[in-house]
Formats: sequence, structure tokens, C-alpha cells
Amino acid sequence: MRALKLRVGDAQLVELDANQIGSRRPTLYDGPIESILEDDFGTLEATTRLYGQVWTSGPQVVIRYYEAHPPDSEKFPICAVARLSQDQMRKSPDSKPGTAILEGSTAAAYVVDAFR
Repeated sequence: MRALKLRVGDAQLVELDANQIGSRRPTLYDGPIESILEDDFGTLEATTRLYGQVWTSGPQVVIRYYEAHPPDSEKFPICAVARLSQDQMRKSPDSKPGTAILEGSTAAAYVVDAFR
């Protein structure tokens, strides 16, 4: 993470799903996800793709990011999670199993030292 000039706790806004940018109530599915950085993050440019995994089985969505792919560059391993305060990653009660309907399309990607 040092090569990317990122430290544990650093955060930047992301569009959670590259296929649902700006959606008021995006639906996320268990499995892989492609998110997009809204602004520069360390040495990663805005529009960098973050690749990770989504879990929807609990009351809140869990998203872990493993890889960053900047435009016109190679991919880099990362360790980050999507977070929002005040239960904003809580899925809607009308979400079906294996899915999560959220109240917005953005969250913050936080750099972590390990997944817990």
C-alpha cells in the first residue's frame, strides 16, 4: 500500500457498482463487484476500477476490495472495505436472498491492514 501512497484508515468515495452509477436504489448481488473511484486516492487516479467481493447475507452489505486497476496502467493488489456510517450500508427489508437493495450508489473505500 505504501507504493500507492495509502495508509490504513485512508478513504475515498466510490461508485459501488460500475453498472449502476448514480442509481438511487442500486441492487447488489453476492459475488464479484467492480466499483469506480470518484476522486484521486493516493497515486490512484479518479476512475480507477476497484475489484472485490460482495456478501449480502447479513443485515448490512459487506464489500472487500482486493485489486485496483487505474486507467492506462497495470493492476495493483489492495486491501480495502466499503463503509458508510449510521447504518447506511444496511440493506432494504425488501431485498431478496442473495441481493441487497441500498439507499444510494456511493460509499467510502477504506484502506485496512487485514480483513476481519
